[in-house]
Amino acid sequence: MMARPFKIRRFGHFGFNLERLDEAIEFYTEILGFRITDEASLFSQLKGRGSDKARQVVSDPRMIFTSNTSDHHALLLTHRSFGEFMSQGQNPADSTLSQITWQVGTLEEVLNAESFLRDQGVRIGRVGRDMPGGNWHVYFLDPDGNTVELYYGIEQIGWSRASRPFGMHYRGFDSRPPLPQMSEAAELRDAQDRGIDLDSGWHPDESGLKETYDVGGVLLPRPFKVTRIGPMSLFTEQLDELTEFYTQLLGFEVTEETNHLGHRAVFLRAGSEHHSLVLVDKALRSILGLSEHSSCMSVGMEVGTYSQLRAAVEYLSKSGYTQEEAVPPRLYPGIDYAAHFRDPDGHLVQLYYYMEQVGWDGSPRPPRLRRPVMSPWPETVDTLSDTYVDQTYLGPLG
Repeated sequence: MMARPFKIRRFGHFGFNLERLDEAIEFYTEILGFRITDEASLFSQLKGRGSDKARQVVSDPRMIFTSNTSDHHALLLTHRSFGEFMSQGQNPADSTLSQITWQVGTLEEVLNAESFLRDQGVRIGRVGRDMPGGNWHVYFLDPDGNTVELYYGIEQIGWSRASRPFGMHYRGFDSRPPLPQMSEAAELRDAQDRGIDLDSGWHPDESGLKETYDVGGVLLPRPFKVTRIGPMSLFTEQLDELTEFYTQLLGFEVTEETNHLGHRAVFLRAGSEHHSLVLVDKALRSILGLSEHSSCMSVGMEVGTYSQLRAAVEYLSKSGYTQEEAVPPRLYPGIDYAAHFRDPDGHLVQLYYYMEQVGWDGSPRPPRLRRPVMSPWPETVDTLSDTYVDQTYLGPLG
């Protein structure tokens, strides 16, 4: 028996609405190593009058799905005008996140969450199943107007790199689906019976990759591998309201709270990680000198090892990206060594290799027992009791 009829398991994926979309695609794919898994047009996704309205607002309809794992997508890249159309003027001007997505354990949990949140007065966007990606979901808004998604399952892309064929998108749902639904295996059989070529989905062009870096015994195009995304860090003017929303309604736990220059930051977790979501007083944004155009303070990306982190910093620096020193360690407790870089639109990407793990009693490590960060960074660091005990990257590195 649970306090709510669903349980968030992990940070699933997110999306950015960007002014410099092509430059962002290059940054996240060529520099950070995400691969394009699908591309769709907003115009073709909409029907009738919806498509006509979109054409009046959206200057670039591309939806670029990218991934760092076997998940169909971890990061969705779209143009800023895409976000303006989708929000219909309801989101704040500094909202550049198209969605923040959290994974639950079952399809039943998705539908139970929709009923639970609706009963609590939460504004529901839509419920169903989107294509591409095939994830069953419910969309809703948090008190700041951020679009939040809970989903079950997502299309998995295997060794062939082929995404689900467009012909199988008939299994999408734009309303609450009845239960039970057929399995993925049954969907494949049904598609074969319909004569759909299962190998006709999106294939990325990876012929130009030069795999020259030895990363843990595997040759890769860059000297590191992003093995996990998150945490997501948000600026807000409603810190208490947002904290209550994510804890009371969505089930996050507060790990700890810090104060920087008189302004609060709250660190919340969904699993054993120290934090997967950070809520920060928006007054700090200008004090830190971060971009005023976005309420996203940073998005974390974990690499495989400390050595890879050091190599990533060198690689990005040589590629023309300057390391940002604006965010102090007080705003990322539970992570020791981390580096921040701006994407072409000014969003901060936080690269790190280690996240403190919280045990069964829910207590984080006392600050006095945390590793002090040295400058310059040492070539090696000693192991901690929870070094490399977070989620293991399951797929091949490349």
